[in-house]
Amino acid sequence: MPILNLSVDELLTTTRSVRKRLDRTRPVEAEVLRECLELALQAPTTSSGKKAHFVVVTASSQREALAALYRRSAANYIQRRDQIQAAITDEKEAKKLAASFASAQYLIEHLHEIPVHVIACIEGRAVNLSAVEEATHWSAILPAVWSFMLAARSRGLGTVLTTLHLDFEQEAAEVLNIPYEQIMQVALIPVAYTLGTNFKPAARQPLESVLHWDCW
Repeated sequence: MPILNLSVDELLTTTRSVRKRLDRTRPVEAEVLRECLELALQAPTTSSGKKAHFVVVTASSQREALAALYRRSAANYIQRRDQIQAAITDEKEAKKLAASFASAQYLIEHLHEIPVHVIACIEGRAVNLSAVEEATHWSAILPAVWSFMLAARSRGLGTVLTTLHLDFEQEAAEVLNIPYEQIMQVALIPVAYTLGTNFKPAARQPLESVLHWDCW
């Protein structure tokens, strides 16, 4: 698979959450996924000894089952979404939110058709942890997740980090034979080739609105 001709800065600024532009009909080669996951394992990690794990789901029956759990959880999301939309009075902000919600709705309806679901997992469950322990827990997996998404983008693949299915994590564990008591799922990442490879940096708030130097 050829690597896209992207600079480091372009890769970092154009790795988007892709939903509507995921190609639902084109298979993703196993060797490409393995390349992305090999790179993901090179991400910085902690000294906790906890390993990141990835479950690659391509079987249609398993993807259907995961998508069904995702839709069940989405029912609560949709209720919250409608409440948020009703409270927005700024027209520009309302249009921005509507576009975001429409993209999320598309994924709710089509998740089962996305050819690959990657379930990111971490050893151990984040229960009764101190702030330090919890931060260490997540830092053992989240850098690897982001590295995987960057590697996928560089190969013409689109991804989006989703968490809705975690409302029914134990049921998802049963679908995938994940040992629930020992392994915690962190995200479900739909993966597919993108419809076109050109993505632009997103509109974000100015740095000065979130930057705090030496103190808040």
